[in-house]
Amino acid sequence: MPIVIDIDVMLARRKMPVGVLAERVGITPANLAVLKNGRAKAVRFSTLDALCEALECQPGDLLRWEPAQQSEPDRIAVGENAAD
Repeated sequence: MPIVIDIDVMLARRKMPVGVLAERVGITPANLAVLKNGRAKAVRFSTLDALCEALECQPGDLLRWEPAQQSEPDRIAVGENAAD
C-alpha cells in the first residue's frame, strides 16, 4: 500500500508505550495495532486528531505516501526493458 503509517516512529521519539497511546486516544490496543501495522482501511479524522494531540505532532508525521512499486511484467509491457 502506498500510504505508510509512522506511528511506531513517533512512539519511539516520544518514548511512549503503545498501551499508553491507546488509552490517551481512546481506542483499544488491538485497534491501534491494526492502524499502526498498516492493516486499517481507513482512519477517522477524530482518531487522527487524538493521535496528533497525544503525540504532539502533525498528521504528516504519522502518514506518508510512497509510490507503489511496479512489477517487472508491467515495465516490460510499457517498453522500458524492450530490446531494440
